Amino acid sequence: MGADTGFRCRRGRGGEAGLPVQALRRDNPVSAPLILGAGPAGCAAAITLAEQGRTPILIDRDVKVGDPLCGGFMSWRTVAALRELGVDPTALGAHRVERLMLFAGDREAQARLPEAAWGLSRHALDTALRARAISLGARLEIDRARSLSSGRIEGERQEWRGDTIFLATGKHDVRGETRPREASDPALGVRVRIPAHPDLSRLIGDAIELHLFDGAYAGIVLQEDGSANVCLALRKSRLSRDGSPLELLRSLADRYPAFAERWRHAPDDLAIDTVGSVPYGWIADGTDPGLYRLGDQAAVIPSLAGEGMGIAIASGRSAAQAFLEGKAAPVWQGEFARRAARPVTVAEAIWKAAETPGLARLGLAAATLIPGLATMAMRASRI
Repeated sequence: MGADTGFRCRRGRGGEAGLPVQALRRDNPVSAPLILGAGPAGCAAAITLAEQGRTPILIDRDVKVGDPLCGGFMSWRTVAALRELGVDPTALGAHRVERLMLFAGDREAQARLPEAAWGLSRHALDTALRARAISLGARLEIDRARSLSSGRIEGERQEWRGDTIFLATGKHDVRGETRPREASDPALGVRVRIPAHPDLSRLIGDAIELHLFDGAYAGIVLQEDGSANVCLALRKSRLSRDGSPLELLRSLADRYPAFAERWRHAPDDLAIDTVGSVPYGWIADGTDPGLYRLGDQAAVIPSLAGEGMGIAIASGRSAAQAFLEGKAAPVWQGEFARRAARPVTVAEAIWKAAETPGLARLGLAAATLIPGLATMAMRASRI
C-alpha cells in the first residue's frame, strides 16, 4: 500500500449515480439558481442565496432526509461556519469531541484537538440545514437527475433549465459531469453504525478515534444518540483479501485489539453502507460557465482528515457569495481549488503514510514524542 493514488488536480466534470435534480419549469423565466443536491454543500449555498433575497431551487432525489455514509464529524471551524448559517449543532444534541486518539497495532497515542469538535449524524445535520434553507425561502423540488449539461438538468420528472447550476451531489456523479477515476487500486468507503452501549461510550468518550490498518483506516466517533459512527476507507485490493465488507470488519477485529473492543458491541444484523471508487485527492480546478462545483464535486479530501463537511460548507457559502457578486464560475472554481490544495495535499500525504504499517508506527511514535505534531497536522488539513 502507499502507492500513488493516480489522482491529480485537474478540471472536473460530473458523474453517474443520479442524484435528484430540479429546476425552473420551461414556462418560467430562467433566473433562479438551481442547486442539485440538498446535502451540506447545497444547503449552505441555498441559505446564503436566500439570505440575500434570492429564491434558489434546491433539488434532491429524496423526500425524506437520509443518513449518508460520509460525515458524522465536524471540526471547530465547520461548527463556526454552521452557526453563521443559523444552524447550531449543539442545539441538535451533537456529541462534544475534545481529543484525537490514534491506534496502530498494539500502539496508541493521543492529542488534544485545537478546539472542541462535534459528532453529529448526517441525518440530523442535513435535516436542520434543509429546514433552514426552506424557512428562508429556498424552494425544494424532488426529482432524480439523469444527466447534466450546460444550463440543463434532465430529471425523471421533467427537464430543468437555468443560467446557473450549483452541482452538490457529493461523492455521486451525474452523467455528463463525471470526475476521473484513474487509480489502479481505487479507494472504497464502508460505514457501520454500532448501537449505543455504556461500554462503548466509556471506550470512545470525548475522542475522535483513528485506527490504522494495513491498507485501510477507520474513523470512529460517537453521535448524538450515543451510537458509534464507524467509517472505513480502504483500497479495493484490501477488500479482495476478505471477500466482503462484513468479513473484512471481522478480520480487522481479529487482528487489532483496540478495534475488537469496539466491534464486539456490533450486532450480527448490523447494516453496512458502502461507496465505491472514491477519488480521494481529486480537485476540480476548472468548470464550465454557469456551473459551480461544490463539496466533493469541488475537492475530495481523504476522510481521515475529518474535513469533508468543512469543505462542503465552505464551498457552498463561497460559491453562492461569488455568484451574488457576479464572479464567473470558472474564476471562482480556480480560486477554490487553490484554497483546497493545502488541506487536501496534507491529508493525502497522511493517508499514504497511515495505510503503510511501518510508516503508521513511525508516525505514531513521532506523535507520542512530539505532542504538538498531531495538532499541527489537524490545523494544516482544515479548509
